[in-house]
Amino acid sequence: MRVESAESCAPQVNWAYHRRVALPVELAGSTSGQLRDGYPSLLVPVGSTEQHGPHLPLDTDTRIAAAVARATAAGLAGRSTESWLVAPAIAYGASGEHQSFPGTVSIGTEVLERVLVEYGRSAMTWAHRLVFVNGHGGNVDALRAAVRRMRFESREVGWSPCVTVGGDAHAGHTETSVMLHLAPADVMTERWQPGNSAPLGQLIGAMRRGGVAAVSEVGVLGDPTTATARDGEEIFTAMVDDCIRRVRAWMPGDDGMLA
Repeated sequence: MRVESAESCAPQVNWAYHRRVALPVELAGSTSGQLRDGYPSLLVPVGSTEQHGPHLPLDTDTRIAAAVARATAAGLAGRSTESWLVAPAIAYGASGEHQSFPGTVSIGTEVLERVLVEYGRSAMTWAHRLVFVNGHGGNVDALRAAVRRMRFESREVGWSPCVTVGGDAHAGHTETSVMLHLAPADVMTERWQPGNSAPLGQLIGAMRRGGVAAVSEVGVLGDPTTATARDGEEIFTAMVDDCIRRVRAWMPGDDGMLA
């Protein structure tokens, strides 16, 4: 049996005949019938399954991206007539730099790019717009390539990072604080240890040759021992506000990132 990609199978839908209706917030809990009479847009969290030091869970990036996506959808609900659904997260990413640590599962940039393209092509047969909400820096090359390709195909797709000004790189103060805000019971504070706090620009050469293990034995880039839930709430709020601003402005750059 011949199996075609979503691009070749996509039906031509005339959305002018569809009316806007109230929709659930979560795609997974929706029914096809509910979506048939609406014109929803989609927020898709993209994370990773990788080591986050001895104190944070492997799905830290995925949890943060999903939480930002949900809060963004809630924030957009009061500021737009557009209906935004939050999709189940894509929980595996390009995490080869963490492969030296147990628990890391990386699908690599090439495979992730293909997954994102096929995901977008399929979802855009019924969705109005689509935004990938990215929680892992290693996914950026795949996101840029995938979203650029889909935009070339005239699909309304973009991506937004979960970022904060002045944050450290990995499993340090920034991510640990956010996790203390989102899921404090899952942060093993009795095990946290400072890692390498040098600027990422100074470490990138060694990391390209030997991954994170080459610059941090504990897998941490930053200092998680200074983290607090209060800081995490402020950082998380800034991430959400930034994502809402990007989506509302809808100004995709050449690489598809919303400005």
